[in-house]
Amino acid sequence: MAIMNRVGLVSPEAYERVALNDPEGNWELFDGSLQEKPGMWRAHNYVAFELSFVLRGALDPTVYEVRSNAGRLRVSAERYYIPDVIVIPRSLTVGLAGRSDALDLYADPLPFVAEVWSPSTGPYDVKAKLRGYQERGDAEIWYIQPFDKTITIWRRQPDGSYLETSPAIGPIEIVSLPGVTVDLAALLDKA
Repeated sequence: MAIMNRVGLVSPEAYERVALNDPEGNWELFDGSLQEKPGMWRAHNYVAFELSFVLRGALDPTVYEVRSNAGRLRVSAERYYIPDVIVIPRSLTVGLAGRSDALDLYADPLPFVAEVWSPSTGPYDVKAKLRGYQERGDAEIWYIQPFDKTITIWRRQPDGSYLETSPAIGPIEIVSLPGVTVDLAALLDKA
């Protein structure tokens, strides 16, 4: 099967092959075109890694898995994104363990997705990715800006809409993960 489909765009199958054959490439698919996620600055990497570490320690590992810059989310046949941090219910990973032909890819809505601002991806994250996570129906979406020390949170409501808030930086409860609170002030102070 060719990488390009009849209209010159990368097919979902070709995208998945490219991503599997070049795992270090951090390939995303944006409107049918391959894009390699660029390298990030130190504060971005620190915040994403530490947030994933905090979540991993707070969640039951028999119920959830946490990824930092690794799992892919399918928004549509033309859009696959690699978020900075995601929480995946283990029920969605059944059958993936031990397979060399399985991309770490999720089409179902997740309870938590986070993006951390970076100069190289900031406009792209806001314009495309954050909206895409809402289209997917992800329950709680965080956009953290380590330089400005701000956060914007979108929480899915029962009617499918999203409530947007910008809480003060400090301990913040992740509503979609009951009992989990992240002290974002402490995390950002070290970024």
